[in-house]
Amino acid sequence: MMEDSKKLEEFQAKIDADVKIEPKDWMPEKYRQNLIRQISQHAHSEIIGMQPEGNWLTRAPSLRSKKILMAKIQDEAGHGLYLYCAAETLGVKREQFLKWLHDGVAKYSSVFNYPTLSWADIGAIGWLVDGAAIVNQVSLQGTSYGPYSRAMVKICKEESFHQRQGYEIIVNLANGTKEQKQMAQDALDRWWWPSIMMFGPHDADSAHSNQSLKWKIKRESNDELRQRYIDKTIHQGEHLGLTFPDENLKWNDKTKHYDYSPIDWDEFWNVVKGNGPGNKARLAHHTKAHNDGAWVREAAIAFQEKQKLKSKIA
Repeated sequence: MMEDSKKLEEFQAKIDADVKIEPKDWMPEKYRQNLIRQISQHAHSEIIGMQPEGNWLTRAPSLRSKKILMAKIQDEAGHGLYLYCAAETLGVKREQFLKWLHDGVAKYSSVFNYPTLSWADIGAIGWLVDGAAIVNQVSLQGTSYGPYSRAMVKICKEESFHQRQGYEIIVNLANGTKEQKQMAQDALDRWWWPSIMMFGPHDADSAHSNQSLKWKIKRESNDELRQRYIDKTIHQGEHLGLTFPDENLKWNDKTKHYDYSPIDWDEFWNVVKGNGPGNKARLAHHTKAHNDGAWVREAAIAFQEKQKLKSKIA
């Protein structure tokens, strides 16, 4: 017990000194489990997040927009792979992460369970959802776990492209015909609150927030990140002449931040628990794709084993 206490003190001293924790370093089991939960949830979100956008690949309004959307979806797949690799350094195999996802044990961001009803939704995802992701992920570049921190550096560079892609779509629609502007407004109305919920519960209601902050897994709290996102995004929407779906949204001279209405946490938890409009479809699609691709993985492993055998014989 004394030895563990000393190790914990040394571990916290490294955290406080902003020294990165690496896979072979000693770490508290709770720190490891917290990282496994957070990084795998982040990876699952990147992979599942390809589905609502893939829904519009064959219906993009131009070849240019289709090429850009394809590049973005490919990026999301890469982000998921970077993050699965980072999570595997904590001693859990990728197959286990995927099993937890398919069994409904592991979660992913609730925002990806909403449908994409129009091309404007692709713009809203880039502008709002990826905009929220950037605010969170820029902060995570400073996370205390080395592999996670390094993965976030590349991911953030690509996410900035995704946000610009979405904003360009909304700009074009907002400056188009009356019907096109209404499409943009409708997308903003439906995606605004889900994007705000992406940051998770209020700090006081978060089961992991305080410990994650102490260990610098997270560098800023849910509410701090959420407020920064709102303050930044409001100006972008006003520039477009769009109206945010919140009658209580207004600048507060005292706090120097925007005030906003209470969040509907019943909706948030309902989606998190698997009852959102797209939960079952998203998981069923991913599970089917995983099962359908089993032969490819098996063939790749068999080829690898064959090459090893040839190398030994030689």
